[in-house]
Amino acid sequence: MSSRDRLLAVFVAVLWGANFLAIHIGLEHFPPLFLAALRFAVIAIPTVLFVPRPRVKLRWLLGYGVGFGTLQFLFLFIAMANGMPTGLASLVLQASAPFTVLLGAALLRERIGRRQGIGIGLAVLGMAAIAVARAQTAALLPVVLTLCGALGWALGNLASRRAVADVEPGVPAPNPLHLTLWMSVIPPIPLLVASWITEGPDAGWRALQEAVTPAGLPGVLAVAYIAVIATVLGAGIWTSLMRRHNAGVVAPYSLLVPVVGIALAAAVLGERPSVVELISAAVIVFGVLLGTPRAAKAVVPVAPEPVVVTSTPSH
Repeated sequence: MSSRDRLLAVFVAVLWGANFLAIHIGLEHFPPLFLAALRFAVIAIPTVLFVPRPRVKLRWLLGYGVGFGTLQFLFLFIAMANGMPTGLASLVLQASAPFTVLLGAALLRERIGRRQGIGIGLAVLGMAAIAVARAQTAALLPVVLTLCGALGWALGNLASRRAVADVEPGVPAPNPLHLTLWMSVIPPIPLLVASWITEGPDAGWRALQEAVTPAGLPGVLAVAYIAVIATVLGAGIWTSLMRRHNAGVVAPYSLLVPVVGIALAAAVLGERPSVVELISAAVIVFGVLLGTPRAAKAVVPVAPEPVVVTSTPSH
């Protein structure tokens, strides 16, 4: 891996780590479910108009969109809107990695090696330590909701993996970036319906009206960052790196995402993780790295937000 590609991998990790700060800002201007729907709608409209639909089975495309897009961000945005610290969210979402391996074993009968098993055990131990610490000092529910988001991400990972593997005979493998963009077409409608039911039919539209005022500009910039910079630019660079290098070489750079997320949250928002959370963070990162399956081929990258470190970082 050249120095240039290493710098690009670090650059993407910084973009995705800063994405959590952008989400924090966006949630100050939009209801959480409406923000999640808006984040995908900004990508979905030009995708339908200008990007060729990948020739994958519809059920896997729907599964990818429901898991990675709808469930992950529904739970993550609600968690952050209800007190989940920004930096800690970037870390806890890394649970998607062991969740992906465990679900792959349960649903796809994939074998878990000893190295992976130890890594998963360490990551789970770190998550449990954070949950216990948060339960004693603050509300536990936001942590649980973030873990639900990580589970949704893991389900999306499996669907994206099957979308690539289960193409019709003679059909070329889908463009990973096109698959990620078309995944974004799925979440807006269910997220808008959920917003209408739980946040009220007028909450999102009132937020949009306020967004066109000077006071609403930070919210607009946050949505632009989440949708365009973190998703399109970040996923585009990540895809190119995955095509040029073994996934096992590129994927570990995504472990920088929670490092960047925690550092930015401390610098900008004044968040101060406890000693237990910092030690647990180190255990989780090491466990995810140890549990990362070694892969020989490039795979589907993830979009924005938090990065899963697996042989199929969908995201």
